[in-house]
Amino acid sequence: MPRPATLDEIYDVTEKAVDVFRDHGLRTCLFGSAACSLYGVDRTPNDVDLVVLTFDYDQEQLKQLLVDNDSDFYLVPSRNPSATYSILWCRLPGSSGRRGRPRGGAQRSCKVDILIPGVLNIPDVPRRRIKTISGIPTMPLIPLLLLKLQGWSNHRDSPRGDMQEKQYVDAEDILELLEIAVERGQEVWQANLSWMPQGLIDDSEARVEDFMEEYPDSTMDWEAVGFH
Repeated sequence: MPRPATLDEIYDVTEKAVDVFRDHGLRTCLFGSAACSLYGVDRTPNDVDLVVLTFDYDQEQLKQLLVDNDSDFYLVPSRNPSATYSILWCRLPGSSGRRGRPRGGAQRSCKVDILIPGVLNIPDVPRRRIKTISGIPTMPLIPLLLLKLQGWSNHRDSPRGDMQEKQYVDAEDILELLEIAVERGQEVWQANLSWMPQGLIDDSEARVEDFMEEYPDSTMDWEAVGFH
């Protein structure tokens, strides 16, 4: 099996994508596990989750934009025969240069998920709210935490066994991110949340209750960030 991406390689791929979109006048915002690691979560992410803050392109057009402007990015058809989308990958150092599904041989690649606001309750983050960490535009901490919580809930409730397994990694990320939020004095209601999807905010309270039920030691931290 090819070596998985290192943390530095994950950040390098992110920067390559950010640069292409910036050259086309598009703002971006890293979220998911790679963003968690920038805040200090101690786990190397497997891929890159990048929000492109635009309503002028759909996700497939944005993926194609990367492929057209950087030869390290390439598309692979989804394994789902009914899918209308392709999977975006970025070749890593040590790859064979072969454009194909990244499995076996010398091929080393990193999966890149491109999303836009509105998908999966992702907010249209205002420019002034984006955090730049190590030169990478990153989702603010509290919205990142609530999106991670949403992912944990969705994986836990999934009928698929492989999705259900992801809930435990999600939970580890959430517990670490929650501690970081408490240490930094972050509070859910301290900022104007009008730019965040109301559904994400409303559903988070029930999700926090579910999370505290499974991880009761997190209760005081959730209370510290504003969930009572």
